[in-house]
Amino acid sequence: MNTSKELKCQLLINVGNSITILGCIVLFIGFIGLIPLEIFALGLSSGIRVIAMVAILGCLMSAIGYGLMDYFDY
Repeated sequence: MNTSKELKCQLLINVGNSITILGCIVLFIGFIGLIPLEIFALGLSSGIRVIAMVAILGCLMSAIGYGLMDYFDY
């Protein structure tokens, strides 16, 4: 595998994992009541839905990174 492609995949994986961890931490802090989840509400979406969407985005970014690594690594 080309090192630039590998670095891009690693970056995608690391950013995705970081976003997932951050989203899960914010959800946990919101559930135990340290911060109100309503501050994350956008439009008709509740705050918990927006935070969960961020965590899911991180999971998808990680999955894409791992998938690209497998694809390029014949």
